[in-house]
Amino acid sequence: MTDISSVRGAVDGDIMWRHLEEFAKYQKEAGTLGELESLRYCEDVMRSYGYRTELLSHEAYISLPKPGASVKVGGVEVGAITHSFSRSAPAGGLKGKVVDVGKGMPDDYKGKDVRGKIVLMDGIANPVVTMIACRMGAIGQIHVSPSEQRHEMCISPVWGSPDDRKAKNLPTSVVCTVRESDGAKLREELAKNGAADGVLVADVDTGWRPTPILVADMSSSAGGDEEPFVFYTGHHDTWYYGVMDNGGANATMIEVARIAALHRDQWKRALRVVFWSGHSQGRYSSSSWYADHNWEELQRRALVHVNVDSTGGKNNTVVADTAAAAELRGLASEAIREVSGQTFGNARMARAGDQSFWGMGVPAIFGNMSTHPVDAAPAANGPVAMFRPGKSGGFGTGWWWHTPDDLIEQMDSDILVRDTQIYMHTVWRLLTDAALPLDYAEHGRYLLEELASLQTAVGARFDLSELQRRAEKLVALASALPPDADPVLVNGILFKVSRALVPVDYTDCDAFDHDPALPMRAYPSLQGVRDLPTLPTGSDEEKFMTTRLVRARNRVAVALAAACAALEEGLAELKKGKSQ
Repeated sequence: MTDISSVRGAVDGDIMWRHLEEFAKYQKEAGTLGELESLRYCEDVMRSYGYRTELLSHEAYISLPKPGASVKVGGVEVGAITHSFSRSAPAGGLKGKVVDVGKGMPDDYKGKDVRGKIVLMDGIANPVVTMIACRMGAIGQIHVSPSEQRHEMCISPVWGSPDDRKAKNLPTSVVCTVRESDGAKLREELAKNGAADGVLVADVDTGWRPTPILVADMSSSAGGDEEPFVFYTGHHDTWYYGVMDNGGANATMIEVARIAALHRDQWKRALRVVFWSGHSQGRYSSSSWYADHNWEELQRRALVHVNVDSTGGKNNTVVADTAAAAELRGLASEAIREVSGQTFGNARMARAGDQSFWGMGVPAIFGNMSTHPVDAAPAANGPVAMFRPGKSGGFGTGWWWHTPDDLIEQMDSDILVRDTQIYMHTVWRLLTDAALPLDYAEHGRYLLEELASLQTAVGARFDLSELQRRAEKLVALASALPPDADPVLVNGILFKVSRALVPVDYTDCDAFDHDPALPMRAYPSLQGVRDLPTLPTGSDEEKFMTTRLVRARNRVAVALAAACAALEEGLAELKKGKSQ
């Protein structure tokens, strides 16, 4: 067996840099010719490494912002950008009174009637604040960037192309972003009289268009058509040239695939590498389409989803704040420690990226890999981070993120090699370990922590003790799996457990649907227990909420029962096999 340090050491920065030079030639917005030509380069390379490739095309609901947006408040007019899934302004611009709503969160609207008005708010445009503004009745939004960079964003809360029911959840207002200094000018003008008229000019091309997906497959030497596979993916579409986001990731994907293919004889399972479109301008339209149209095959064969995003950016020294499912924490921790010496912060997978496969029970690891340290934030990504710093001090990628400046000069070959080595370590173990490195005892411990937090929050008003008992049983049973057990039997057990637990850990909807592209906590269907203590005892609202929570508790209880049953049956079979 090839030593894992050898395959990590085989990562070649010069080869990846040549890929970056190719990606730097194309603007790759979803459904454009530049994206398709760049993707054909990826196809040629993957074929040269021995992969079977298929270039798919499907219709997706894509939204491409056009240049030339502007914002006028009173007598001050400044340049702006509009956003993916903003409404286009009418001829002559969208006109309305401007109201300052601070950060644009619900409390910021108290005492303010914004119906039929334009709201001015701080921060990067995103689905959460856009949705709040639309629900408050605002017809327009002006977002003031926290820096002099204006960052392209997709503001739709709908995951993937909308169906007839979800189309009504698309943004209903015109949305623009201005620079920090221009925002100060607008606020100064607004403060002169306490009110001002505003005009938003914005044009967005939104509609159905063909978009590509590149699928590259390689089976193990002994594998057949139905061989289970490691699912290794990243998006190819970009904002502008997108050399870091997501050219770096595509280079990482190709390099890991190259090295892995050299040692195919050591694989225990297949590898499927997929390059998505529609990530940036379609809110994950390709990965959700692929899930919808390959549901049964993926549910039957996909083992772990490894996602790659934004590797190799300059000054991205922190890798410890990347994310993994609880059952993959051990693998993530090992890969990060062995390559970088950093300690994985156990971050949970976020409701973001192309994570369209939780409903079918596929556990996931990684996404955005490397970030700037928080102490470099003023010169790096502090101004553009939408969330608080990670536990390990990471604070987003560079200031060029989602701007025309995401060019090859923002890349660092040494950081790209380090990030790729982490992926190489991870994919190699997933391909070659006899028993998959899935730790459901760790998942059970993580669930027990969440249940304890929920029970503390709700007190005596809702009982989670049965879920706690079943989670404790999960820990005991998963811990009892012998390390020297038949890996074929162990993998069968782990597969059944993942199909039971992943959907309730990461989804709140039907397994065949997709939840909104909004933040979600662990075991989301249970999170309503945190709100129960705020409702008057005996009220209709309390009883409505309790009805929902009983159903959610049943959903989780049945999933835990199925996971425990799979473990009990598997342990009995292992014991029987050992005694024979």
